[in-house]
Amino acid sequence: LKTPKGTRDWSGQDMLLREEVFKMITDVFKKHGGTPLDTPVFELKEILAGKYGEDSKLIYDLQDQGGELCSLRYDLTVPFARWLAMNNIQAVKRYHIAKVYRRDQPAIARGRYREFHQCDFDIAGVYDPMIPDAEVLRIIVEVFEALQLGVTIKLNHRQVLDGMFAVAGVTPEKIRTISSAVDKLDKMSWEDVKKEMVEEKGLASDVADRIGEYVRHAGTISETLQLLKSREELVANEQVKRGLDDMTLLASYVEAFGIADKISFDLSLARGLDYYTGLIYEVINLPPKAEEGQASGKKS
Repeated sequence: LKTPKGTRDWSGQDMLLREEVFKMITDVFKKHGGTPLDTPVFELKEILAGKYGEDSKLIYDLQDQGGELCSLRYDLTVPFARWLAMNNIQAVKRYHIAKVYRRDQPAIARGRYREFHQCDFDIAGVYDPMIPDAEVLRIIVEVFEALQLGVTIKLNHRQVLDGMFAVAGVTPEKIRTISSAVDKLDKMSWEDVKKEMVEEKGLASDVADRIGEYVRHAGTISETLQLLKSREELVANEQVKRGLDDMTLLASYVEAFGIADKISFDLSLARGLDYYTGLIYEVINLPPKAEEGQASGKKS
């Protein structure tokens, strides 16, 4: 007997630890005014279709039962958006901790499963620009502090990214697929990413080189803003300009929240998902620091 590929049973100490971790996360969410939400584990297939770009192939489709085509939820964000629209909710802070499903190639040693939990906190409504984004960043830092874990939050902005691609010469219909390739820079060399863009995606080699000039930069928000604003061809692009305005405002908020040292503005962060319109996040769990006087392990 065995569980399906990419899944596992939870019991004993592991289950108790998981419950404690979820409680610590939930306590932070509640402190920031979050209210809980639960949605069905499967959605109508049409609700999920077209929301995940190239990752749509990872959605688990269910057999037709009674005339409705359904799929297991891929994340908690699209069900939340469906709930907002269905109930005409104008403003809410909600959190949701639940299982999601992805027909991905599992890598158990690296914690990649086909069934796993996501912990979501979302702020819906009309607010002054970047205030909800800054609060979510603060919540992330508080969660990791509660868990006594180090954290770096990588940020990029969809408008900056799309504007950079346009300036480099990428046509609008190729922007999403090129985003997906650029997003692999944390796992692949630039040479391999360029090869994918040119040979598989059909991008001109000189356009790929121009993209490479931009996306291989990361630093604090202030450092990356300074770099981008020094490039006249980028500042002249309206999309880039809108994104830079947002990031300049965000820089002041993260300073006020005291979390600027946890943030990296990384121009290679290029999620290919179709529902990103502004800030893009990726949270990196840092390994614990060696105790003072204790030898640290090998450098990674």
